[in-house]
Amino acid sequence: MQSMKILILCTGNSCRSQMAEGFLKSFDPRLELYSAGTNPASAVHPKAIQVMKESLIDLSQHSPKHVDVFRDQAFDFVITVCGGAKESCPAFTGNVGQRLHIGFDDPAETQGSETEVLHEFRRIRDEIKNEFYLFYKENLRNK
Repeated sequence: MQSMKILILCTGNSCRSQMAEGFLKSFDPRLELYSAGTNPASAVHPKAIQVMKESLIDLSQHSPKHVDVFRDQAFDFVITVCGGAKESCPAFTGNVGQRLHIGFDDPAETQGSETEVLHEFRRIRDEIKNEFYLFYKENLRNK
């Protein structure tokens, strides 16, 4: 397989895009993966780090990045992962082979007890894993 260069975008780059990057790397370490946001948070969400660790993926050294860092680069795929209608998914103006949208709810917006919030982070994590494995099988594996 030739190396594929993929950028995953969302608003804060603290949960969904970081989890998607982590899962894609776990499926195939040869992929060149990046994630970014239009309004990046100051750090990866601690609960995103916690629930990904349960899947044996370490995001503790990741940090949110602004999409502008990547504007001048070409990518095989740019994938947006924003979910809710109140969020606007960022547009990427660089040279892109394919643009895709695979949307998820934002677990960082969950209100409730610690148990309820963790449940939502795990639910979104599992959705991201499943959807990005499908993407990987359909678009990247054996290419």
